[in-house]
Amino acid sequence: MTAATTPEAVHEQTVPGFGTVTIRPLDPAGDSALVHGWVNEERARFWGMVGHTREMVQKIYAYVDSLDTHHAYIVQRDGTPVALFQTYRPEHDPVGECYPVQPGDFGVHLLIAPADDEPAPGFTAGLVAALTGFAFADPDTQRIVAEPDALNEKSIARVLRTGFELGPQIDLPHKRAQLVFLTRESVAHVLAARA
Repeated sequence: MTAATTPEAVHEQTVPGFGTVTIRPLDPAGDSALVHGWVNEERARFWGMVGHTREMVQKIYAYVDSLDTHHAYIVQRDGTPVALFQTYRPEHDPVGECYPVQPGDFGVHLLIAPADDEPAPGFTAGLVAALTGFAFADPDTQRIVAEPDALNEKSIARVLRTGFELGPQIDLPHKRAQLVFLTRESVAHVLAARA
């Protein structure tokens, strides 16, 4: 993918002690090789695409790109791709049929890219700080909703460390999920405590 075809960033945020995080729309064709490599690793089995071909992954993200309610992004830290970030409106997603959606709910999925070595301490917290900055930049967003696989204890522990609170477990067609929520007020309290 050349610089001329790379979609422009929709959010850029410098996180002190972490770096500059840029969020840009995923280009289904241009990013298919990168994303295919990420979603096909065994560690990404909860993402549901292990065994998919590059063409299948490209087709999935072309479909996501056609929707007004679901979006996929590549997240970069200081210019290096570090995560796949997807957002959705729960009222337009099967998740919304499994819990009482509130006005301002904003659904997210996060897949952290494989690291060459162990991530530095604070990596996830720095990344989540920028992603919540992006989500809450929209004044209509009141609460972030995520639904990691209920068996993915590592992911659940990670989001709880970053301020999310447990909700109920729900049954989706492809998994039993653990709902987690992060409110605008929770983020404000965490930021005030750090100041």
